[in-house]
Amino acid sequence: MYEKFFGLNESPFRINPDPRYAFLTLSAREALAGMTYGIQTRKGIILLTGEAGTGKTTLLNMLMKWLHHQRAATAFVFNTQLNVNDLFEYLMADFGIYSESRSKAEMLMKLNRWLLDRQQAGEPAVLVVDEAQNLTPQLLEEIRLLTNLETSTEKLLQIVLSGQPELETKLRHPQLRQLRQRITLCCRTSRLSLEETRGYIAQRLHIAGANGRAIFTAEAIERLHKYACGIPRVINVLSDHALINAFVDDRKFVTPQMVDDAAREFELFAGAPDDQAANSMSQDNSRESGSLLQEFAKRQDRIRQRPSVFVESKERIL
Repeated sequence: MYEKFFGLNESPFRINPDPRYAFLTLSAREALAGMTYGIQTRKGIILLTGEAGTGKTTLLNMLMKWLHHQRAATAFVFNTQLNVNDLFEYLMADFGIYSESRSKAEMLMKLNRWLLDRQQAGEPAVLVVDEAQNLTPQLLEEIRLLTNLETSTEKLLQIVLSGQPELETKLRHPQLRQLRQRITLCCRTSRLSLEETRGYIAQRLHIAGANGRAIFTAEAIERLHKYACGIPRVINVLSDHALINAFVDDRKFVTPQMVDDAAREFELFAGAPDDQAANSMSQDNSRESGSLLQEFAKRQDRIRQRPSVFVESKERIL
């Protein structure tokens, strides 16, 4: 819609986890390094947690790419609404293990034999589970039991559990005590600082073809950071709609007022952000952050369904 107007090759603030746009903060680099180290040293279960929208899926995609270069066999579970048999069937299919039987015991024996073959060939096998906070205690316990597949010296299957902070809360339940004890490495993603937000926006604009042009004023970026509280996905949504506002106003740069208007479109706050509002939002728990992102997605869909409004406005301006 606005890409040509700003001299961009593509939209810089899409919310899909495009690896070209990966912005690795210090905490993200530490999390990625921790996961690769844990897999290389066959630690068993690795935990990755962070609020919704802080880049966990992007890191998992980067991890999967690294695992491919390591010639590792991988299974990536992103649908957590499974029963026990569904989980085992999914693992067998994703690992490429053929099994006629749907018996859990039969599938487990085949998986064990396959893992032993991989281990003898020096090729790791890794199970990655995204949105693991949605797994039932029963499924989490089944995943723990998979760590019993081992030799006298090492685990045959490396497991990465990724989820929102509710996953940490769930793991503190007495029922999951044994699983918690099997976790050998904890990694976390975090919100962006103001300086990181500046770098994040600059990098995305550069990749999209801005060639160093400052499309957002410094004050607009500060306003974006306060509204989004450093959550990258929210920054993307607000930045995208601030660019639409600038496009409609026939302005080649984004002002704080345009950011305010974008935030108001999502009913984020009644007016311009202040310290009290920002602090209040920064104290939200992850469930509230997740609800905010869901509401953003719904509102974004509704706004995107009205492109003719923006086009007509632009035509009137021109």
